[in-house]
Amino acid sequence: MGYEIKLLENGPILVKGPLRFVDSTGKEQLIERDWIALCRCGGSQNKPFCDGTHRKVNFVGAEVKFYTP
Repeated sequence: MGYEIKLLENGPILVKGPLRFVDSTGKEQLIERDWIALCRCGGSQNKPFCDGTHRKVNFVGAEVKFYTP
């Protein structure tokens, strides 16, 4: 199976790894985990990664709409 991105209801975005993460400055980091969780609520103290803050702030995720060309 290839890449997989999964949105958890009222939670983070899970990305199936391993993967190469490149930040806005161009710094690269190889992440060799089965999954990483990316913050969707905006409250994480470890952005762009999820730290569980969505539970504390009662984050409610918007409905996902898929782009169709």
